[in-house]
Amino acid sequence: MTDGKRDESLALFIALNRASQWVNAHIDKDIRGFGLNRTEFGVLELLYHKGSQPLQQIGGKVLMSSGNITYVVDKLEQKGLVRRRACTEDRRLVYADITDSGRQLIEDVFPKHAEVIHRAVSGLNEEEMKTAGALLKKLGKAAEEGFK
Repeated sequence: MTDGKRDESLALFIALNRASQWVNAHIDKDIRGFGLNRTEFGVLELLYHKGSQPLQQIGGKVLMSSGNITYVVDKLEQKGLVRRRACTEDRRLVYADITDSGRQLIEDVFPKHAEVIHRAVSGLNEEEMKTAGALLKKLGKAAEEGFK
């Protein structure tokens, strides 16, 4: 690899991380206003949009370890936003279900949350967002393949 290509790789890495940190700062600030953290909100949003989920599969869908999922679901259960349900066919499986309170919370806050995300990424116009999204998907898939 040439030094120029290595320098461009490092510059891209730094730019991706800085952009991600600032966008996430907007999102985290918004989510904290609802009494949740980003992971709790992610689990709640997953259950709202995808329905009941086995605890063992939630981690892969919200990019966190299974040990953390237990803790997050415990916290959401304490807040009355999620409940656990044992699978009737396989006792080893436990599902997380969104409660009526959790559903109401997401319905109340998601439009505002989507607007916060929109404002956080508004440094790009619509065409640039499409291009950036496509390039980042390509980058992510290649990085995933290279990891295996």
